[in-house]
Amino acid sequence: MLWREPLMKKGRLPSLTDYSPSRPLRIGVLISGGGSNLQALIDLCQNSSIAAEVVLVLSNVETAYGLERAQKSGIPTLVIDHSRFEGREAFDRAMIDGLDKAGVDLVCLAGFMRLLTPTFVGHYAQRLINIHPALLPSFPGLHVQQKALDAGVRFSGATVHFVDEGMDTGPIIAQAVVPILPGDDANALGARILKQEHRIYPLVVALFARNRVRLEGGRVEIVDGGQEPDAALLNPPMPSP
Repeated sequence: MLWREPLMKKGRLPSLTDYSPSRPLRIGVLISGGGSNLQALIDLCQNSSIAAEVVLVLSNVETAYGLERAQKSGIPTLVIDHSRFEGREAFDRAMIDGLDKAGVDLVCLAGFMRLLTPTFVGHYAQRLINIHPALLPSFPGLHVQQKALDAGVRFSGATVHFVDEGMDTGPIIAQAVVPILPGDDANALGARILKQEHRIYPLVVALFARNRVRLEGGRVEIVDGGQEPDAALLNPPMPSP
């Protein structure tokens, strides 16, 4: 990965908004469970022309099925059990060490069920993204499908966003919308949202690999977007091949 020289001279960490795609984007994925969004990212890298590759899957849970998904695809895995550390800071530093040794450019959270310290977030500033099963800024945190149902909203969806030190408060990169249907419970709504998660997370990684994501003043711009005014259900729209 090449970073623009003036940025490095200023003495601050590089970010992916300064990325020059001279080689495939190297992705590290953090999981705690089944890893269906991980699988969507693996499929993107293996079955498309996008210049990106998953180089490490890291989990805090030894039995996470996502590790098996990675191993089936020949992707290196690393288990770091958070319970073996005295605190979150030491655990996060161990993860940083593993990710940096793998040469990771972009860190993707995919069902990673641990709060991250400012140390971790700062180390990967503008190189750390998450997917959340709601239309942020509404319904951050956990149990968001039930929160949406309880609030009586007519639509929910998925959001991919940069991670900052808040709870699901980072700048929004892309969103997909699903309807809430009569008779929905949290499971039915969650399943409908998950289908869109599997679309939108690879979309965002593809945008990063094509150097089309810019963060200016706390807002994300998709450059060369070809935005469609009527594309109300997926924003930004899928990139052209």
